[in-house]
Amino acid sequence: MRVSSQSLKRAWRTSAVFAEKLDNHLASRTQRLGQDLRKHLEDGGMAPEAASRTARSIAGLFGKLKRENDDKPEFIEQLAFVSPEERATAFGLADRALAGETIEPKAADVLLNRDSAADIAMFGRMLADNPGFNREAAAQVAHAITTHKAVAEDDYYTAVDDLKDSDEGDDAGAGFVGVQEFGSGVFYQYLCVNRDLLTENLGGNRPVRDAAIAALVEAAATVAPRGKQASFASRAYALGESSRNRLIELRQQLERAYGACADAAYEMDVVGAKGSLAGLIDFAVS
Repeated sequence: MRVSSQSLKRAWRTSAVFAEKLDNHLASRTQRLGQDLRKHLEDGGMAPEAASRTARSIAGLFGKLKRENDDKPEFIEQLAFVSPEERATAFGLADRALAGETIEPKAADVLLNRDSAADIAMFGRMLADNPGFNREAAAQVAHAITTHKAVAEDDYYTAVDDLKDSDEGDDAGAGFVGVQEFGSGVFYQYLCVNRDLLTENLGGNRPVRDAAIAALVEAAATVAPRGKQASFASRAYALGESSRNRLIELRQQLERAYGACADAAYEMDVVGAKGSLAGLIDFAVS
């Protein structure tokens, strides 16, 4: 079985762990920047048509916009990562327009190559129309895959209409019938961080870099995608003694074949009462 890296990164980036450790250093991944700008302009007294035109001129720096005759003409076609600094600059341009200034936004006026958005620095950003402001991801996250063969189970279920009269002869059954697949397993999760690139992406801000690494390690160990939580209450933490032992054995075999694979290592073994999550985070940050 597999959990995609995309869903893992989304779960981590929007988790309470990231919010606590990286407050004010997280970007927004959105299509709605232009819509927010238009509302800000209209609230400031600008006519709707002019507000839409101005908002589009700014939001368009982050990607191709919807057509002008679309129901949501200020929306960006794709989801774009917008850092806190870039958002503040975008609204600053809107305020200048409200003050009567004629603005002609250019990419270099708003977009940044380096800022304090830790999630952009870790997971990267692609702007097709302004590739000079792309960000190479400093963290690589593999898909989580079970260490063993896993079988998907079929959960046959029905949804019952509480107000249905059981005496109705034409339809006395359930309101809906369906099947939900599910499974469980011990998942192997691999990720790596280029500390130098992460530092560079953050403009040399080492405190934010260290906080980002700490958040990433803690989230990877404790946070999973939230889908179907009400149905399955899946909140498991890392266990699996046999899988752990086999992975350590494989690492030792690799080192015998290729030489030392790391300058240092840290093990957290829940079953064997060895190490801790706090110790693992300290190791990763140091």
